[in-house]
Amino acid sequence: MSEKPPLLETRNLQVSTWTKEGGEWRENQIVKGVSLKLEAGQVLGLIGESGAGKSTIGLAALLYGRGNCGISGGQVLLDGADITTLPEADKRQLRGRHIAYVAQSPAAAFNPAYRLEDQLLETSQLHNIMPRKEAHERMVSLFKQIGLPQPETFGRRFPHQASGGQLQRAMTTMALICHPRLIVFDEPTTALDVTTQLDVLAAIKRMIKGENTAALYISHDLAVVSQIADDILVLRHGKAVEAAQTMTLIETPREDYTRRLLSAGHTGKQTTPVADTEKPLLELRDVTAAYGDGEPVVCNVSVSLYRGRTLAVVGESGSGKSTMARVITGLLPPSGGNIIFDGKPLPPSLKMRNDKQARRIQMVHQTPDTALNPRQTIRAIIGRPLKLCLGLTGDAHEKRLRQLIEQVELDTELIERSPPQLSGGQKQRVAIARALATEPELIICDEVTSALDTLVAEGVLRLLMRLQRENNVSYLFITHDISTVRAIADEVAVMHNGLAIAVGAKDVVLNPPFDDYSAMLLSSVPEMRAGWLEEALAKRRMESAGH
Repeated sequence: MSEKPPLLETRNLQVSTWTKEGGEWRENQIVKGVSLKLEAGQVLGLIGESGAGKSTIGLAALLYGRGNCGISGGQVLLDGADITTLPEADKRQLRGRHIAYVAQSPAAAFNPAYRLEDQLLETSQLHNIMPRKEAHERMVSLFKQIGLPQPETFGRRFPHQASGGQLQRAMTTMALICHPRLIVFDEPTTALDVTTQLDVLAAIKRMIKGENTAALYISHDLAVVSQIADDILVLRHGKAVEAAQTMTLIETPREDYTRRLLSAGHTGKQTTPVADTEKPLLELRDVTAAYGDGEPVVCNVSVSLYRGRTLAVVGESGSGKSTMARVITGLLPPSGGNIIFDGKPLPPSLKMRNDKQARRIQMVHQTPDTALNPRQTIRAIIGRPLKLCLGLTGDAHEKRLRQLIEQVELDTELIERSPPQLSGGQKQRVAIARALATEPELIICDEVTSALDTLVAEGVLRLLMRLQRENNVSYLFITHDISTVRAIADEVAVMHNGLAIAVGAKDVVLNPPFDDYSAMLLSSVPEMRAGWLEEALAKRRMESAGH
């Protein structure tokens, strides 16, 4: 009797892009002969820095390539059969029904014009897998398992009415509805805070095992991968560097590159106390804000940020972090309290602020894919604020444009490219350069490293700290990554249900004694060891029972 083949196998997989040069098409190979095997009910983690080929391999499992990218060699086998040879109609039948995909950026993947439930149920209806009523019941059940609020009615929301973390969980639900045999998870917990991430990881792990579904789990977070993957494949420059069982690879890596990934971490920033005579650059005094006539999302928040320093704002999804940023930028006028900037009251609405007030506060968003216009060149994206805000033209404009590109450590040869032609780390550096173009005194960084792999994120954080030293700029840094807080923050504000429950120096807030909520946040930071996820969940259940 022959041995049963793996559920998924790639043999010498090659993926290439083609560009036209001098009238001839030139092949650029981005995945260079990668072979892997994946059994039903197993999880294979794909790790490596930006551009390693992780997402490209994941998409190749769906027989799909971005742009002009396509499989140029090798085989992709499902149950031992090479699916690359199938007619296009049969390939479409595989996608959604047998192979599902959870994208990295749900804000870009969901259609903003349709309610979530219409998009989540679409695949089950197109493939005639189950009646809509049954699919709806399964959707609500999955909503409950994955921890979405008001599961019976959550699907009636439009994408803009959900947080980034909620959208990521909705996308995971969409992939699971049709009982697929293989799911490609492309950074599925990138947008989640640490406490929500813990629940979602547990739900994903439980669902994979319960339904005997195989998964490719793409992530830059090794601690997360170690909790969910049975095996890990390390990739670099489109090639396989090392493959092993998860704990074997983490405890005894063979290759230098793997050791670099494992050791990549953030050392704590040394901070000094603020002088008694120094006045804050930014003050929020008892600020309250709500959307429309709804309940307040930010309630009587008071924080201060000093010139040349970093205030990290941490908390779960929905705690009010990004709403605070919208209030400071004037996009959401507060319903109570005052905003003081450089000792003077700041008009509550952006429309009421003059040009100087507007340019002194800038923002770098979480997802450069949605923050940068994909149809514009880097020249246009960075150059526009130079002209509009500083009035630069001609040689002065060109000189400052190139200075900014070099300042964020990008090659000036990229100046005529558009965002889709850049890596994730490069796009985020373009977004930082655009924010710097107006010569601001305060930059609000909203989860700017959450979508980046460990090594690239480290580079972006080093860049931000260097720019702070050189320009004396202040950062309000919104994040759910405690290691990032330790790396860059001077002060910390912990948000919970719209309240700032702990505010103070980093060394005070992040060291015991903790309040209950801060203790829960810190205990939810993944650790790179076997069994941590189960231990953390058991500890949370015990604490909940105790209360």
